[in-house]
Amino acid sequence: MPRNGETSRRERRRTRRERRRPGPPSPYTLLPWLLMGLGSFSNLFQGETPNPWIGGLGLLAFNSLYISVVFRGFVKEKRESPVTYVLLGSLAVVTFAMTIGYGDSWLLFFPLLSLAAGTVLRHRLLVVGLLGLAVAACAIALWRGDSASPPWTLGYGTFISGAVTSAILRLAETVTELHSTRQELARAAVDRERLRFSRDLHDLLGHTLSVVVVKSEAARRLAPHDMDAALSQVADIESVGRQALTEIREAVTGYREGSLATELDRARSALTAAGIEPVVRRSGPPLAPQAEALLGWVVREAVTNVVRHSTATRCVFEVDGTGEKVRLTVTDDGRDGPAGPAPTPGIGGTGLRGLTERLAAAGGSLVAGPGTESGFVVTAELPVDVGGEEDGDAAAPPGAGAGPVCSPTLGR
Repeated sequence: MPRNGETSRRERRRTRRERRRPGPPSPYTLLPWLLMGLGSFSNLFQGETPNPWIGGLGLLAFNSLYISVVFRGFVKEKRESPVTYVLLGSLAVVTFAMTIGYGDSWLLFFPLLSLAAGTVLRHRLLVVGLLGLAVAACAIALWRGDSASPPWTLGYGTFISGAVTSAILRLAETVTELHSTRQELARAAVDRERLRFSRDLHDLLGHTLSVVVVKSEAARRLAPHDMDAALSQVADIESVGRQALTEIREAVTGYREGSLATELDRARSALTAAGIEPVVRRSGPPLAPQAEALLGWVVREAVTNVVRHSTATRCVFEVDGTGEKVRLTVTDDGRDGPAGPAPTPGIGGTGLRGLTERLAAAGGSLVAGPGTESGFVVTAELPVDVGGEEDGDAAAPPGAGAGPVCSPTLGR
């Protein structure tokens, strides 16, 4: 209980730290720049501006349009709306009209217009717009001749205002997208691990329980006639159970790697206990650990299906390796019919679908279906040099696979 309380406190502290971290800038950070228009307001208030009513309406229109454009520029959907570009164009018209008509301190409207343009325009349109505004500010300042600062300073200030604003906003957007991507990757990793564990658990327990059932039936049949043989089957059940516990622990930690030779030995034992003759033919060079692990899963699932869903008397495993590809074929001579046990819905089909996705992720394939004459055939192919991203997924399948659609007969 104290551990849970300590974990909860750590979570709360981390949440508080996340909240204290500075987030992306808001449109309110650009509102104080409107104080640059105090010179124009002072001229109006002191009566130094001709036609003060026109100047007052122009100042009000400029401030209103500036605030509207800035607030819309911080929302992507609104920023890309035609309405925003109309408002920005209207702001430019008011700016040119006031600066041409009054000059002097009204020329400072150009840097403010550039700030608003920096929140809306992007890429080539931004560069063209800022250069145009800088040149226009210089030209009007030279023509009026009453600017408080040199014309080139006004042009430079106009260009740099929009450029810096746009750069900061682009950086903030990139950081926000990276944060969202990191959260999405974390969620995907959790889903991937959850799916890996569920698939491993299905494959492990499906096979193990099938072997336990078969050996339990054999022990029940042998007990009245041969107690020693029955006890031998019971000992096998204990061994299988202990091995299953070990494999489940390994699956939980995510480090389980299967071995094709080990799985073939287990297949012999399970098939023999079920009264099915196992035949193993293997040729070719040694396989990489990842290929061994994947083919071991195929053997495990195929044997489970043969024991549970067929009336076979013989099951053949053929492993044929070449320099580039390895092929595993599992063939039984069973015939599904009234004499055979009814198939268990979902077990075989789910297992083979999962194996199809695993092999597809490793560059291989899995084909399963009825044989040409009788029985059932499972064929798995893999490249010999299984590696890359699949290295860690041989024993732990990827969380999301896009393997080929399986035949309706998979798992029978």
